[in-house]
Amino acid sequence: MTDLSRRTGLAAATAALLTGAAAPASAVAPRRERALQRHVEAILATGVTGVLAEVQGAHGRTAARAGVADLTVKDPVPWGAYYRIGSDTKTFTATLLLQLVGEGRLKLTDTVERWLPGAVRGHGNDGRRITVTNLLRQTSGLNDYFAVAADPADLTPEAYRRDRFRPQTPEEQLTAALSKPPEWLPDADDPAGERRWAYSNTNYVVAGLLIEAVTGRPWAQELHERIIEPLGLRATLTPGTSSYVPRPTATGYTYFPNGTRPVDTTLGFGGGADGCLISTPRDHGVFLRALLGGRLLRPAELAAMRRTVPVKDWIPADGVRYGLGIAWRPVTGRRDGIWFHGGTSLGCVSECGVTPDGATAVTSAAFTLRLDSRERSERQSRAALRMVDGVLGAASGAGR
Repeated sequence: MTDLSRRTGLAAATAALLTGAAAPASAVAPRRERALQRHVEAILATGVTGVLAEVQGAHGRTAARAGVADLTVKDPVPWGAYYRIGSDTKTFTATLLLQLVGEGRLKLTDTVERWLPGAVRGHGNDGRRITVTNLLRQTSGLNDYFAVAADPADLTPEAYRRDRFRPQTPEEQLTAALSKPPEWLPDADDPAGERRWAYSNTNYVVAGLLIEAVTGRPWAQELHERIIEPLGLRATLTPGTSSYVPRPTATGYTYFPNGTRPVDTTLGFGGGADGCLISTPRDHGVFLRALLGGRLLRPAELAAMRRTVPVKDWIPADGVRYGLGIAWRPVTGRRDGIWFHGGTSLGCVSECGVTPDGATAVTSAAFTLRLDSRERSERQSRAALRMVDGVLGAASGAGR
């Protein structure tokens, strides 16, 4: 057990959340169970093959599922299924860096150049103008390595099968991002105060490299010893170069552009500190509740995480603000809104939310990704967001 768990008693604090059967027996009123089930079925109705969701709070735990684990066998989605949480990984990575800040091992105002000399240079990119805050708040101006390297011709089933066992190193991803000029450079006089925002996976690739530079240990080891082990997240893992998802799971399907049938895209390399984690609804919910409940970060660092800038081009677009690895949005029924992120990988969409006090969290996995139609993709996203907002907007608490 790490020093963090000894200081805060995390293992004891989370024990109650980590017990129970695979299909948790919920103490919540039947109407709440029915409401969650209706939301899950609404997501399924948008064209998803299978959905799994869970709510954790003072009432206990309740789960709902709909659809099938596989279109051939047609068994139900298994309780406690593993899935790729995609960019929800970013919240874990931001938490790690903020823990290091709280320990005085680096500062949010430290530049990338301070810890990774010469790593962010070329084509106008300049690590001397990018701070830790810029990385975590997505205000660095760095290009997204995925967008730079993306070729529409590669969005095909054939290209997927060709590359599904081909990992990329963080250095390769960073090289791709630096092959073009940045979208902007943060203000030289106050880079950490930059408010221009653009989502870039590269920011969290660099964040992972920073964690390794500061600690002298792999990002995955820091994640395990600082978060996974203390919280008892027995079903959360970093896959490394493996393209497999543990069982039980559900087949992840992708509708590719110009395709008419879903393609099994369960296997694939999921990245690193920017989006590789595999987890379950229960484990993800335990993490979110511990984070917003103040059990992973000191007050000053949690407050820093919650300092936000306005966001554009995010569904829903109205009122979303991005902090350090986590986002906020207004929700009907809560004057203090909710915190969330979300993650996408081939074959799976993770959607989540947590109340500002960490009292209630909702987590979900939809085992279908729509790349064939923006309209269908947005319909699926909005159904998942309605579920999160409906659950958390109805959750009791001081914020209502």
